[in-house]
Amino acid sequence: MVARPEPKPPIDGLPVVVIVGRPNVGKSTLFNVILGQRRSIVGDEPGITRDRIHGQAIYRGRKFELIDTGGIIQNDAEWIPTEILKQAQVALGRAAQIIYLIDGRTEITGADRELAKMLRRLGKPVTLAVNKIDTQAREDLAHEFHSLGFRDLFPVSAEHHMGIGDLLDHVTEGFETSVAEEDEPEEDAPDATAEPTTEPRAITEPKTIKVAIVGRPNVGKSTLLNALVGEERSIVSSVAGTTRDAVDEKAVHDGVEFVFVDTAGIRRKGKTKLMAEKLSVVMARRHIRMANVVILVLDASEGVLGHDATVAGYAHEEGRALILCVNKWDLAGEKSRRMFTQSIRDELKFLEYAPIVFVSAKKGAGVKQLFGLVRDAYKSASKRVPTGELNRFVEQLDFDRDIKVYYMTQASVRPPTFIAFTDKAKELHFSTERFLINQLRKRFGFEGTPIVIKTKRR
Repeated sequence: MVARPEPKPPIDGLPVVVIVGRPNVGKSTLFNVILGQRRSIVGDEPGITRDRIHGQAIYRGRKFELIDTGGIIQNDAEWIPTEILKQAQVALGRAAQIIYLIDGRTEITGADRELAKMLRRLGKPVTLAVNKIDTQAREDLAHEFHSLGFRDLFPVSAEHHMGIGDLLDHVTEGFETSVAEEDEPEEDAPDATAEPTTEPRAITEPKTIKVAIVGRPNVGKSTLLNALVGEERSIVSSVAGTTRDAVDEKAVHDGVEFVFVDTAGIRRKGKTKLMAEKLSVVMARRHIRMANVVILVLDASEGVLGHDATVAGYAHEEGRALILCVNKWDLAGEKSRRMFTQSIRDELKFLEYAPIVFVSAKKGAGVKQLFGLVRDAYKSASKRVPTGELNRFVEQLDFDRDIKVYYMTQASVRPPTFIAFTDKAKELHFSTERFLINQLRKRFGFEGTPIVIKTKRR
């Protein structure tokens, strides 16, 4: 059994607010409402949230870290509820304020009283939020919950956004008020029809890189996240589908902050039956879109399967920089790396640009090299080539094709996107496009990232 991790300090020194309660009382709904975005999966099935989910919230200028925990059932002999409790205890160890959420439509249970007793022992400020109170009659009944022993009680309806302001006024009362930071304007993509520029653009060292860890169920994504961040952040078990919500955690390496997101295993459509699993797949694909770099985890003990190509296709289609991470290499037996690498290249031909790394997440072997690979892939995806260099590149091409390319410009980055100005108003043939992409890689690098080429008639 792995020892319980020490609580990490709050994000950027922000105060921490933790939402706790029994399963299916509406914690994830309240979490999403306070955060102002759909971060946790919400549904009628109890026990959807298992790992602790983090987010940064702001209320009336008061910034704080918000944590959604799995439904707590004390003294449960089953493995997953025990792990959920352990994850919740790590969060509670960091809490400046605790919101104890309870279902106002049901009577107080023994489990409610046990959880209340545990929270009182912590000696931290606890606010009792009685959820699903959406009528005056129910609001009158909410005060019966004072018997749980908490002075501060607020009737709310997370689903209908009722009573949330009063709850947050109380919870954040002592938090520091900060002046809202102005968002930095995003850099506009250059106009492909504008005058060509020959000024080179340096790739600035990234401050933060967001990385999505994706793959089939039970290939070791959660184990890899725990190995990367150095703590037991995700619940790990041999049961496929243990992770449902996406779990994120920060790690700093060589001065760069990495935000790793452990997504739920992406199943085949025909095998996705539970509502929570379907939403998990939707959220996983959303996190691929939001990531700067994707780590696709493959299982060395099973080899490359057809569904691996499907999951890889999601990242490729979104234009994300990609790293192929072969996990459980210690279980692969006599398979040689050269043969396994060839198998990957044969099965995933469209990912010839993606570097391959062999690791054992469980033992921590080879995991640290992922930081450098992620950094390099991000830089490749962010690289800009001056138009003057691109024009010299076009002039030197041995281009015996049915279409003439006059010159090229780079329109955007992440993924690197180029505009080829041609003599015909049609898209490039697949073989011509592949030839251009291969030549661009040969000349300028771009390892770890897809390249997009669009055409315009001159």
